[in-house]
Amino acid sequence: MGHAQFVNYHFVMDLVQFGAMAKSVLIWLFAVMGLLLLTGCGLETAVSAPPLPTLVPTGPPAATPTLPPPTVHDETAVAGATVVAQLPTNTPQPTATATPSPTPTATPIGPCAARLPGDDLFTIVTQTYGLSRDYAPQDLALLTDFLPVDITLGYPTELRQVALGPLIQMIADMQNAGLQPWILSGYRSYSAQAISWEKWNREEPERAAILSARPGHSEHQLGTTLDFGSPELAGIVGIEDIEFHTYFYQTSEGIWLAENAHRYGFTLSYPRGAQELTGFFYEPWHFRYVGEEMATFLHESGTYLTEYQLINQPEPCIP
Repeated sequence: MGHAQFVNYHFVMDLVQFGAMAKSVLIWLFAVMGLLLLTGCGLETAVSAPPLPTLVPTGPPAATPTLPPPTVHDETAVAGATVVAQLPTNTPQPTATATPSPTPTATPIGPCAARLPGDDLFTIVTQTYGLSRDYAPQDLALLTDFLPVDITLGYPTELRQVALGPLIQMIADMQNAGLQPWILSGYRSYSAQAISWEKWNREEPERAAILSARPGHSEHQLGTTLDFGSPELAGIVGIEDIEFHTYFYQTSEGIWLAENAHRYGFTLSYPRGAQELTGFFYEPWHFRYVGEEMATFLHESGTYLTEYQLINQPEPCIP
């Protein structure tokens, strides 16, 4: 082998060895770079997405607060203004159950013997409708214990206590007005009325229906009725010692009672024109206590008691 050939041979061998070394270096570099790339991706993943901690409760879960329902407003334009009306919350309400009205039925009316007045101030008593012979009020008071003899004339007149106070006040007011009222009659029992009826029929049969009533058909049995008199009556009628006459309405006491008795709870039972319903002629001296409210109503409405009773009260008892 010549010298030139030897040099070329060694040059080629050196290139081959250098290439082998360069190849080894490149392989190592690629290996290192690959390792670095893999390591870098792992670090980035660890930093950018750390694992979330697991929360372990240390006590009972907190109660979820219940919020009130939202307030709803309704805005309506009224005459150019805005009216804000708060609507009620939609809270369920109990459904009301309609109660049917009872069917009205007539109240049965018992026999007369079982239908005592029971001290009712509005019991109906006429020539048609009467009281039981067994009825007597339980609260009677003797007027001579409360009024002077120039008023009672010494008669043992009785009156129910419910009417006693109003009567005493009325008599006092009449006396203060310069009047001199007399009380001629008050409570009469069934038997006493029977005696009175017999007396008047015997002495004055033509006037008996005016002066008296059959037993059981007199308001005096109620104990709330009074007959008044006046010292002026004898002079007006022209009969000495007369006590009852329709001209009583002309006396000072009769005029005052007609105008003022209602303010004390007394009403005229038998006015003019009432005979058809009451069965009695005009009695301007006969007053019955019914309470101030009723007496005032009757006076102001121009109605008398029996007329009001027959229209507004149940059918009375006929003995």
